[in-house]
Amino acid sequence: PALDDGEVALHETTRQRYLNYALSVITSRALPDIRDGLKPVQRRILYAMFHNLHLAPDGRFRKSAAVVGEVMAKYHPHGDQAIYDAMVRMAQSFSLRYPLVDGHGNFGSLDGDPPAAMRYTEAKLQPLSVDLLSELKKQVVDTRDTYDGGTTEPVVLPAQVPQLLINGSTGIAVGMATNIPPHNLGEVIEALVALIDDPDLDLDELMEMVPGPDFPTGCRIETGAADMRAIYETGGGPVTMAGEYEMEVVDRTKYAVVTSIPYGLKKGDLITKIAELIVNKKVPQIVDVRDESNDDIRIVLELKARANPAVAMAYLYKHTPLQSNFHVNLTCLVPTDNPQVAGPAKVDLRTILTSFLTFRMEVVTRRFQFELDELERRIHILEGFAKVFDALDVAIRIIRQSDDKRDASLKLQARFA
Repeated sequence: PALDDGEVALHETTRQRYLNYALSVITSRALPDIRDGLKPVQRRILYAMFHNLHLAPDGRFRKSAAVVGEVMAKYHPHGDQAIYDAMVRMAQSFSLRYPLVDGHGNFGSLDGDPPAAMRYTEAKLQPLSVDLLSELKKQVVDTRDTYDGGTTEPVVLPAQVPQLLINGSTGIAVGMATNIPPHNLGEVIEALVALIDDPDLDLDELMEMVPGPDFPTGCRIETGAADMRAIYETGGGPVTMAGEYEMEVVDRTKYAVVTSIPYGLKKGDLITKIAELIVNKKVPQIVDVRDESNDDIRIVLELKARANPAVAMAYLYKHTPLQSNFHVNLTCLVPTDNPQVAGPAKVDLRTILTSFLTFRMEVVTRRFQFELDELERRIHILEGFAKVFDALDVAIRIIRQSDDKRDASLKLQARFA
């Protein structure tokens, strides 16, 4: 508000501008949409790869720099490194349960190694991403102008798969955050089909099909069923993850081999922590640790001859990140009365599933309407052909006697209705 001398009150304009900034971060950057499960930058990357660059799963790779440049120039003006980091994460099998980008080159590792620069790596779409995008051609979702008004982009993707649950999402907005764990695709689909058959299913019945998260690093979930139900009901709470191990004996030497680690943990950090404990003689049962991982996790712990492996592993679970918590926060953007804008909300498991089904019903309805309109346009043309073929000589005479195409069109319409 302007003061008497024409100046503006600092506290008021600061409040208003910070509120605008916060709203922008919440709705346009940090939180995923409950319908397609994607943040704006992820959606724009996939859309640019599909619509602009045509990077189909069975096609050729393109330099990551080309993808980043296309996205930044037309859809997402927030810096090339932010776009590249988002694309790298979508290509990492240890970050997403079902990767959306097929990366060629160094896209980082479970040890925490950074990816190569975007000028060296290449990318194209994974088949699953096509299921998120393929219906766009049938005008099944709303579009909006891009940041500069130069073109349009979809508000959400049609998403034939429940992307939000199967891949999860992590983000920090202003005053709120989201941390949705990944789930098993088969389990989520089973729950959705059951909800279609019986929309009145309660949370307990849904959890018979979706008992908990399914992390890509394969760790064991130690949270009990009652606590898991509370998390899915309230939309938040800790899930305890623990790495798994198995015993091996080679030449009478016993080894505890860690075959999985908690989600989000850098393998190199875990090995460094275990090595420190061994050096400081905090876990005397273990003689050495080495990393024999390739595509699968294999951290080998060499044990003393008479050591009790259960005691050693119990110490590691307590004093290293081999056991840690994933703090679930089911916050996402939910549609409002304005189809162009979604608002943040903390939701439960049943709401996520029913919202996805409601969205898919809208998409399928619009797809059928599009196909019907196309069919009716084609039928109209075929009916016109049928009329003209029955009086071909008359039609030819009208065309020859017309001044131009427009005159011929009007006369044919008048003659043949």
